[in-house]
Amino acid sequence: MNIIDYKKYVSAETMMGPNSVRILAELLEKYPLQTDSDDMILDLGCGTGLTSLIIAKETGARVFANDLWISAEENGKRFAEWGVGEQVTPVCEDASMLHFEKKQFRAVISIDSYHYFAGSKVFFQEKILPFVKENGEVLIGIPGLKDEYAGHAKELLSDWVGEDAAMFKSPKLWKELIGSSDRIQLVKTWEMDCFREAWNDWLETENKFALDDRQYFETIIKPYTCFTGIYVKIKNQ
Repeated sequence: MNIIDYKKYVSAETMMGPNSVRILAELLEKYPLQTDSDDMILDLGCGTGLTSLIIAKETGARVFANDLWISAEENGKRFAEWGVGEQVTPVCEDASMLHFEKKQFRAVISIDSYHYFAGSKVFFQEKILPFVKENGEVLIGIPGLKDEYAGHAKELLSDWVGEDAAMFKSPKLWKELIGSSDRIQLVKTWEMDCFREAWNDWLETENKFALDDRQYFETIIKPYTCFTGIYVKIKNQ
């Protein structure tokens, strides 16, 4: 995908943190999805729907855009304005209580949100895996803690994010949390390359949360954190 194609959609109003377009672009470049118009993709924690728009455009699949904080009505209006209202379905549900059909999705994608709700060992196995088809894929890009600082999130990050420091985990720990099962063929985790550019895009906005993050970027965010990429391949049973 060409990030420039989506530049007009990226703004202080549609961003909710470091540029999700860059995070998604790296995931899709590393693990391209082979999809068609009959496939369904879940964008889990879609925020304002920016990633859902791109997933729809890049894959041609039908996208279900789920977020707990942004209403389906608000995102639905945005999708209509963006010209993807027929292809993207807005949903507003808690990620731990999704009401989709089992094995409904060819892929599940989650950008800058999975860490908020999936920090337990059973979450992926019980709350995400049942909805993914055979031969399906899961792509996740989230803030994390560099591997060398594993286990030290509280003392390193609390001045910046307070109690939310516990959500920051190393790529190795996220691999352990995804776990293994007779349906999982492969799990890969890594420190993503888009860290600096995605953060720069965010910090250049006048969003009030970006303004808060600026004062911590050089002293806490850049030295200790990363973006963790997670790829899960489901077996073709």
